[in-house]
Amino acid sequence: MSQMIDAAVKVLSEKLSGGFDGVAKFVIPGEGAIMLDATGVRAGDDEADVTLTAEADVFRAILDGDMGATMAFMSGKLKVDGSMGLAMKLGSVLG
Repeated sequence: MSQMIDAAVKVLSEKLSGGFDGVAKFVIPGEGAIMLDATGVRAGDDEADVTLTAEADVFRAILDGDMGATMAFMSGKLKVDGSMGLAMKLGSVLG
């Protein structure tokens, strides 16, 4: 597992301290994947209701608050596959 995934799991765990109502997956090509669900945040690559894919720099900018998830999606830097409703819910949680 990459250091990027480890760091992202830690940051996302703090943001989603109560877990996430649904199953979401962040995929970072070349780094790995992160699962978010009712039990919390962990590294993994399981089935999900929504899968969000972004390069490492975009994902880092979203986590740091330098780029909104909606802006990343609208500019084509964040790909969403699956439930758009869950993706929007997750975007609002991330800030």
